[in-house]
Amino acid sequence: MKRAIVWFKTDLRLQDNETLVAAIKHSDEIIPVYCFDENHFNSSELGFKKTGNFRTQFLIESLIDLDKNLRALGSGLIILKGRPEIEIVKLAQQYQVQKVFSKKEVAFEELQTQDLVEKELWNINCFLETFSTSTLYHAQDLPFALKDIPDVFTNFRKHIEKECSIREVFTKPISINSPSIEPLKLPDLEILGLKNIEQDSRAAIHFKGGEIEGLNRLHYYLYQSKAIANYKQTRNGLVGENYSSKFSAWLSMGCLSARKIYHEIKKYEAKYTANESSYWLVFELIWRDYFRFMMKKYKHHFFMPNGIKKSGILTHKHNPTLFEKWTNGQTGNDFIDANMLELKLSGFMSNRGRQNVASYLCHNLKQDWRYGAAYFEQQLIDYDVCSNWGNWAYIAGVGNDPRENRVFNIEKQANEYDNNKTYRNLWLNKM
Repeated sequence: MKRAIVWFKTDLRLQDNETLVAAIKHSDEIIPVYCFDENHFNSSELGFKKTGNFRTQFLIESLIDLDKNLRALGSGLIILKGRPEIEIVKLAQQYQVQKVFSKKEVAFEELQTQDLVEKELWNINCFLETFSTSTLYHAQDLPFALKDIPDVFTNFRKHIEKECSIREVFTKPISINSPSIEPLKLPDLEILGLKNIEQDSRAAIHFKGGEIEGLNRLHYYLYQSKAIANYKQTRNGLVGENYSSKFSAWLSMGCLSARKIYHEIKKYEAKYTANESSYWLVFELIWRDYFRFMMKKYKHHFFMPNGIKKSGILTHKHNPTLFEKWTNGQTGNDFIDANMLELKLSGFMSNRGRQNVASYLCHNLKQDWRYGAAYFEQQLIDYDVCSNWGNWAYIAGVGNDPRENRVFNIEKQANEYDNNKTYRNLWLNKM
């Protein structure tokens, strides 16, 4: 019997999951697995949890949903905890598995783990096969080699929009053959060094993990509210559920794929109308792709003080006192403080807010940008390694920004995007 493991990571869905489809096609039985990698729940060298309370809660909700959806097809989800290169291999031996299928990684630490797992599997005559499942445009369809991907986003976008097409989504399986799988057993939050959180009533949206919730949000944003029709005009908003799509948390955990969102937008455009706003949401998905391809091109450099710049960048020191005031919303700048309190208390912040607080830390407080990126990694419910570190490097002036010394005028930004102080009053006046 040909038996395979499907190792779920940040691809917690059944729709448009090439890894799962391939495993079913080439195996008699499959064993779906998720491993709580102990490294993901340790602290980074910069002193922050790599996975905080908000994202862990979203992850657990997503795993419960995935298990439910798998069981509806005759399977289920096995939960492991520890180091994947040990736990995945032990499970492969237990079930006499010939192959492990998983999504392909591009970021430095994730690649190290992938390589370790592949090496240990090889030792037991088992093989790892990976699939690119995270981007809108498939890596194989790009019109340039990895080393030649433009370092300026606009050049990248114009090339791929002209020369590439977006692949169709993979259909959700109708059944899965698996050995008997015990009921889902999730680790306790305390064991992970975390705690339960309560939803803050001021939060822009109540994120709940899982593919079903992600599909519901997609349908709501496109068809029920039709908020996509005005996305370009509202995307810089700060208050409320519909100023932006809020797809990011489901995208980051892989409950939704970028391709699924794209093809739903195309269906929306065919039924109603295509306009600048519907295009702009695709434009943002291309930005997401870009940071992933940049991470693939520059590897560990995105985590270095100078980023992807060769030399000549003035790097700043870390002042713990100033930094703590920034994280706690105590800088004295009301716009920055309101945004930082939203992040601290809800795990989310608007794109406009993220740009401003990053610029303030790097250019006003003159702090080491990597500490800001690491704090976001801990706090954000929608943390994505490529987008987070790519965006922070961009703002700090050590990434893909073709302009030098781009600094946000915080007062001007506050007056433009929160001129009546609705947002600041929301987060500063009720503690």
